Amino acid sequence: MPETDRLRGLVDAGIALSSELSLDDLLQKLVETAAGLTGARYAALGVIDESGTELERFLTTGIDPETHAAIGELPRGRGILGALITDATPLRLESIGDDPRSVSFPAHHPPMRGFLGVPILLRGRAYGNLYLTEKADGPFTAEDQELVETLASQAAVAIENARLYEAATNWSAQLEALNEVGTALAGEIELPRLLQLICRRLRGLIGARVVNIALPGPDRTLRIEAADGAGAEEILGLQLERAGSKSGRVLERRRAERVDSLADDAEVDQQATQPIEARTGLYVPLLAAARPIGVIVAHDKAGEDPRFTDDDLRVAETFATRAAVAVDLSARVAGDALRRVVEAQELERRRLARELHDQTGQELTSVLLGLKAVEEATGDAERAEALAAVREQVVETLHDVRRLAVELRPKALDDFGLVPALERLRDTFAEQTVMRVDLESQIRDRLPADVETALYRIVQEGLTNIVKHAQASAVSIVLRRSRSAVTALIEDDGRGFTPDGSTDGLGLLGMCERLALLGGKLKVESRPGAGTTIVAEVPLS
Repeated sequence: MPETDRLRGLVDAGIALSSELSLDDLLQKLVETAAGLTGARYAALGVIDESGTELERFLTTGIDPETHAAIGELPRGRGILGALITDATPLRLESIGDDPRSVSFPAHHPPMRGFLGVPILLRGRAYGNLYLTEKADGPFTAEDQELVETLASQAAVAIENARLYEAATNWSAQLEALNEVGTALAGEIELPRLLQLICRRLRGLIGARVVNIALPGPDRTLRIEAADGAGAEEILGLQLERAGSKSGRVLERRRAERVDSLADDAEVDQQATQPIEARTGLYVPLLAAARPIGVIVAHDKAGEDPRFTDDDLRVAETFATRAAVAVDLSARVAGDALRRVVEAQELERRRLARELHDQTGQELTSVLLGLKAVEEATGDAERAEALAAVREQVVETLHDVRRLAVELRPKALDDFGLVPALERLRDTFAEQTVMRVDLESQIRDRLPADVETALYRIVQEGLTNIVKHAQASAVSIVLRRSRSAVTALIEDDGRGFTPDGSTDGLGLLGMCERLALLGGKLKVESRPGAGTTIVAEVPLS
């Protein structure tokens, strides 16, 4: 090729390389351009790994796929190839075999004699090397070397631009994914599902084979509460010693760590890594206001190299910051819900205690007095009258005890379901209050037990409120079911109230919390003099 044509080709190549933003496409184009400019039959580009000691990628041109397959594993940087890694200076040989550093070619490798190697330097550091062999018209010349060095200089700038563009694109995609994850985490307050969501999302973000979360347990232990990926079931529920595990040490140090070889790190608890045959790891603490609340652990990046990168660590740390806030909030919500449940239980216990003391207790005392009257009776008629009074008192007491038992847990609810239980509640309520109660139901089948219990309690509380506050003469209860939800509507013709006023005595907060635990909602419509309508809706999964 005439010198002017080669120079023109070099200029065109520089323009083409600078316009290529895909790093893989850029490297392949560079190999092909170098071969075309020098007339080499074979050309290759070796990318040096982060350790700077061997090749992690090897791109070629001139060798067909069948020959590639026959040769087998691509070179890692030994012999002449390794010489350019060790000493990043150009190397030109008339015969590869004459150099003492050369090694024999593998089987099925095409014969190669002439050789030209040129390093590609990025800011003084070798990114990789161009290798050219078998020039068509004789050995490689000094002009060839100078031409390839100029190409490599142009390529270095293009490679840096492509790497920056690729990094910016990846980071933009990761930021978008992190925003999506943040939204998803904010919408999930149930702790077990939240932890599983965190594991699944982080595994997708950094391409890990398996991710788990360990939370502090009793006696300075950590327990793996959630895991996602290959072998997750093998480690789920596993307990680790804080002082004897990498997770525990990271939690104490409150600093993320990357481990490229788990076998070489003395802090790694092999009990947690051997069941899933993990080789590498990322350990990131979950910190809520600088307070350690758990550890996220990722193992084995997908691909040929299982080691995670600094970018992976950065993404995991950013993700963990958001996840920690969600986990802390979920734990607080769970704790607050538990506190409210305990308070509600205590209120119910106090109410039952008053009922037993003030009513049932007095009735049993009356029974004892009646029995004493029977003992003191002097005639058959007087004794018969006293026994009849005692019998009536016992019947009333049994009725009250049964009423309390039904209020605690109606047997019909367990045996027959929501509708029969509400029919029994309706009859009892109407009998006790002399109020007209209508019950209409579109439900034919049994509902999930927690849904039936919640709706029963809400109707029960609604009827109690009507007796205490509404001064109503009639109540309507309507149950409806759709494909996705079940709804209970309670309506009375009482005096009503202003919903935005004080409703502490109406039990509405307890109703809302009971529904919230099932993902449901409560709607109240009322105004003074116009009665009250309560609508409770529970989704059906």
